[in-house]
Amino acid sequence: MKILHVIPGLSPALGGPPQVALNLVKSLRDLGVDAEIATTNFDHPHPLDVPLNQRVDYTFGSDSSDSVPVWFLPFNPPALKEFIFSKALTDWCWKHIPNYNVLDNHYLFSYAPTCAAAIARWHRTPYTVRVMGQLTPWALAQSRLKKQLYSTLIERHNLNAAAAIHCTTHQEAAEVRHFGIKAPTVTLPLGVHAPAPNPEARSQLRAQYQISTDTPVILFLSRLHYKKRPELLLQTLHQLKQQNYQFHLLIAGTGEPDYVQQLKQSTASLGLTDNVSFTGLVLGAEKDRLLQGSDLFVLPSYSENFGIAVAEALICGLPVVITPGIQIASDVATAEAGLVVEGAEKPLGEAIAQLITSPKLRQELGERGRDFAKSQYSWCTIAQNLIPAYETIAKQKRRPCLDI
Repeated sequence: MKILHVIPGLSPALGGPPQVALNLVKSLRDLGVDAEIATTNFDHPHPLDVPLNQRVDYTFGSDSSDSVPVWFLPFNPPALKEFIFSKALTDWCWKHIPNYNVLDNHYLFSYAPTCAAAIARWHRTPYTVRVMGQLTPWALAQSRLKKQLYSTLIERHNLNAAAAIHCTTHQEAAEVRHFGIKAPTVTLPLGVHAPAPNPEARSQLRAQYQISTDTPVILFLSRLHYKKRPELLLQTLHQLKQQNYQFHLLIAGTGEPDYVQQLKQSTASLGLTDNVSFTGLVLGAEKDRLLQGSDLFVLPSYSENFGIAVAEALICGLPVVITPGIQIASDVATAEAGLVVEGAEKPLGEAIAQLITSPKLRQELGERGRDFAKSQYSWCTIAQNLIPAYETIAKQKRRPCLDI
């Protein structure tokens, strides 16, 4: 069985979806499935420095064994957000898609998966689609008219013709149905890897950012985008500072330069310069050190189809403060692995204050979160559960009854 994953790009600037594709393909290959990726060389401000128009072993983790086969095709500038047109990818899909048993398309409203789905239908190759949170009410409200037109002309047909729609939560499956899609759904969470334990992470982190040992460290780890509401977190911490709470916030991630500069200006205007550090993009061992060395994780996002950064915090034993728009919030609340609060200054501030003043509560939540994430968010388990769906689709070569 040969599986092709199609995604607009693997740039860290595209947030969590590239990590999903890379980790899932690696886990499938570890289980004996011949899986690979077709994508573009998109990155910002310059394209990825990778070999083009050939299959390469692409290393994406801190370990050299973290590599998967990828076909990088050149994109055609200018890239319009995640749409990322590529004539080369179009030509490649026409030639190579018949060689695969199943396509697994990542993302909506984007050229690569849209193109791959249309060509797959022509060649009668079955495909699945990962909606990646693009059907939440919040996401559909962004660029609403463009998405309505795109949906009417292209996306609804792509989705309804899919062998299955991959959803990460039951809430996302309900959103697929609400969008009017009749194709079967497969509901599986995303996965995370537990990093190798680093007992020195806490002291290393404080030395690196010159934070005193008795100051609680708050971690915001995500793509820097207004959807994630870092401004709300800064405003909330401004209020806590006025009440004499001690803390240091690490804002880890990257985004549009103008937006990042705006966040830094807000930090200064709120009098938080000494309380906040912008780490920039963190990967590999540096990211692991942040997750293991901080005291709590906060993400007050408007909307997340899953919240991969939340799961990464949980598996590192980091207690989380999140909002209901993150679709694993109900699981976090049920597992008592964190605090789920409305996205407003008062409830967010109360939750953060509760955790920064109670090491015992942080430890209890963190331990429950680690146990929960290990049992629910294993990439190996997720890949094992996905393989039978691929096999059914490949054998039937038509839409099977797969709602699970």
